[in-house]
Amino acid sequence: MSLAPLAYRVRPQNLSEYIGQKHLVGDDKILSRMIAHHQVVSMVLYGDPGVGKTTLANLIAKALDYQFISLSAVTAGTKEIKMAVTNAKAYNGETQKGTILFLDEIHRFNKTQQDALLPHVENGTLVLIGATTENPFFAINNALLSRLTVLRLKPLQYEDMAVLINNAIQKDSILSQDRITISDEVLEKIYHFSAGDCRKALNLLESMIFVCDKSADGYYLNARVLQAVLGEKAHYMDRKGDYFYDQLSAFHKSVRGSDPDAAIFWLANMIESGADPLVIARRMLCIASEDIGNADPRALSIALDAWQSYERLGLPEGRLPLIQAAIYLACAPKSNASYMAYKAVFKDLKNYANVSVPLHLRNVKPAGEKTSAKYQYPHDYPNAYVKQQYLPEGVQKQYYHPTDRGLEGKIQEKLKYLKLLK
Repeated sequence: MSLAPLAYRVRPQNLSEYIGQKHLVGDDKILSRMIAHHQVVSMVLYGDPGVGKTTLANLIAKALDYQFISLSAVTAGTKEIKMAVTNAKAYNGETQKGTILFLDEIHRFNKTQQDALLPHVENGTLVLIGATTENPFFAINNALLSRLTVLRLKPLQYEDMAVLINNAIQKDSILSQDRITISDEVLEKIYHFSAGDCRKALNLLESMIFVCDKSADGYYLNARVLQAVLGEKAHYMDRKGDYFYDQLSAFHKSVRGSDPDAAIFWLANMIESGADPLVIARRMLCIASEDIGNADPRALSIALDAWQSYERLGLPEGRLPLIQAAIYLACAPKSNASYMAYKAVFKDLKNYANVSVPLHLRNVKPAGEKTSAKYQYPHDYPNAYVKQQYLPEGVQKQYYHPTDRGLEGKIQEKLKYLKLLK
C-alpha cells in the first residue's frame, strides 16, 4: 500500500488533467498560449495554499519538455541558486533545452538572495517560476519583480472541487478499488470547509474513508462521517458560497443598522461555519470607513486593532477582539458622507481626465508662467484659514457633505463657519 497521501497520489500528470484556474490554462488563455508557442516567461504564481501552484509549475515544465528544478526559499540560499545555474547551463549544453527553476515561498528570500537571481533570469539561463502566498508587489523587490509576470491563482470553485473529489474517488489507485459514495451535502461542506484548498479537501476525503465503516456496498460518506472527522468545525454552509455571502451581508447590514446583537450573531455563525475570520475583519475595516467615517474616526483604529489582535491570538481567543469591535461599530454613530464623497469624486474624474494644478499650488512653477494668484500660507491667518482656490479650473464643487452625527456634526459646524469668514 502506498504511504503517499491522497493529494500527492492524484496530482495531474498533464495540463489536460489540471482542475481550476481556467483564467490561466483555459482555451486561448495566457499559459495555454505560451505552451502552444513553446515559449514561457519567468513568472510568480500568487495564491492561497493548496490552489495548485507547485503542480502548475511542474506541468508547465512537462509540457515544454524543460528540466524542472524545485527549491524552497525556506531552506535554500544563494549556494543552491548557483548550483541550479550550473546545472541549467550543463543541461542546455547537452540537450539544447531550457530549465525551469521553481522557487517555493519566494517571498522568504531576502533582497540579496533575490538579486542573485537577476542575471540568470535576465539572460535566460533559468526560467524562474516563483510561488508565494504573499502579495508579490510587497514581498518581492522591484528589480526582480520587473522581470516577472505576476499570475494570480484563485481558490477552486464548487464545480471544480466536486470534479477533484470525484476524480480522486474514481481514479486513485487505492480508492478506486472500493465502491465509494459521497452525498451532495457532504461535497458542499467539504468545499466550504476547505475554502478552495485542494490539498485540504483531499486530506479531508481521505480522513473520512479512514473513519468510515465499510459495508457490503462499500463506503458511504455522509454528514455523520464528516462530523466525526471535523468535530465542532462541521457547520453548514450552502453551495457556491451563497449562504456565506448572505451571512456576510447580514452582518454588514446589522452593523450599519446599529444592531449589536444581530451583528455578533452573524459574526459567530460565520466563524463556526468555518469562514476565514480575516474576511470578517477586512469587512469591518471597510464598514468603519463606509458606514461610520468621520462620525467616529476611532472606529477605523478599533477595526484595525481587532484584525491585528486576531492575527496574534488566532482561534479561539481571537474571536473576542472581533466581537468587541463588531459591537463598537454597531453602536457607533453612522455616516456615509466619506463614502458618498468618494463616489462623487470618482464619477467626476471620468470627465476631468486632464486637470491642471493651479500655478499657486505647484511645487515648482514652469519658467515663464505668470499668474496674479499667489499661494497664501494658512498659518499666517486667524483660524489657520484663508480662502483661495485649491480645486482645478472648472472644478468648483462640494463633494463632502458631513452629517450632524457624532464628531461629524462638529466638522459640519466648522466648515459652515469657515465659509462665513472673509
